[in-house]
Amino acid sequence: MDQLACIPELQQKIALYDDMKAYRSLCDLFYNRLYRTAFAFIKSKESAEEIVSDVFIKVWQMRVKLAEIENLSVYLYTVTKNLCLKYITRQYKNPVINLDEIAFETTIDFKTPEEICISSDITKKIREALNELPPKCRLILQLVKEDGLRYKEVAAILNISELTVRNQLAIAVKKLGKVLPVYLESYDHIAVDCKT
Repeated sequence: MDQLACIPELQQKIALYDDMKAYRSLCDLFYNRLYRTAFAFIKSKESAEEIVSDVFIKVWQMRVKLAEIENLSVYLYTVTKNLCLKYITRQYKNPVINLDEIAFETTIDFKTPEEICISSDITKKIREALNELPPKCRLILQLVKEDGLRYKEVAAILNISELTVRNQLAIAVKKLGKVLPVYLESYDHIAVDCKT
């Protein structure tokens, strides 16, 4: 509880002086608490992290009024809850397909057990290729390609430049592009060998 006693002082420093050190301290103080709350709502690690990042972006954007908030803890948890509910509503209305959950069997009409086995192998290879990406590349790929966020939005969420977003996305696409075609070509040869 001693840590929470410094909240009003941090609010003042952020509001009056744009104090980044105080802002980081505030983020450090609340990040895990807000993350656990967000995760409890949405059951997705990446999305919970994104929501908590959005909460802190909102705090920084409205920092001038930060000193006026009487109970910052309640405010932060309320914003987190509201963003989670908005996320859940958006997911319900426009479900996002996670690359880890792609079921090729439902999108392609396979006829033979061999083709079903190959599809399972391809799905596994996609997962492995994604897991081999550096965490930042994987997160940026997910935010841009799966969540449909613009480069500018991803840059704001991750506190990086748009150029970094573009470069990391290019790295991710390049690495996936190298792994997957080679793997798929190996199945083309198997299919040809089986038919002869």
